[in-house]
Amino acid sequence: MKPSHFFSKEEKEGIVKAIREAELNTSGEIRVHIERSCNGDGLDRSAYLFAKLGMHKTEKRNGVLFYLAVDVHRFAILGDAGINAVTPEDFWDNIKEKMLAEFRENRFCGGLELGIRMAGEQLKEHFPYQQDDVNELPDDISFGDE
Repeated sequence: MKPSHFFSKEEKEGIVKAIREAELNTSGEIRVHIERSCNGDGLDRSAYLFAKLGMHKTEKRNGVLFYLAVDVHRFAILGDAGINAVTPEDFWDNIKEKMLAEFRENRFCGGLELGIRMAGEQLKEHFPYQQDDVNELPDDISFGDE
């Protein structure tokens, strides 16, 4: 199955809506990338995609990538240098655990939406939304292995 067919149209719309709502709380930028498989470590693959998607080019280096490889059941959350410089090492752990609980119940869309909303709330503390905020990255889902 193509990654773009993993979620229904309504589910994709829900994920994009969660991104937009989360970004109302923070100047951080959130993206989701979905592909079929991942050879090796999901975090390494997400780091490669982070650069490929230009996520390191945000002004405050506050981009976040939610990565999901559906066929091999791998996922990662990767924050940029600006986030990692001001947050504790376990910053993403609670989000990952909540998402994993949803994924284990085959609620992949719900897990992503939950993780995205939680990220927006947590990032608000370090990167609050600014009136002159510019949406630096697309809110749509990117797909690999097409």
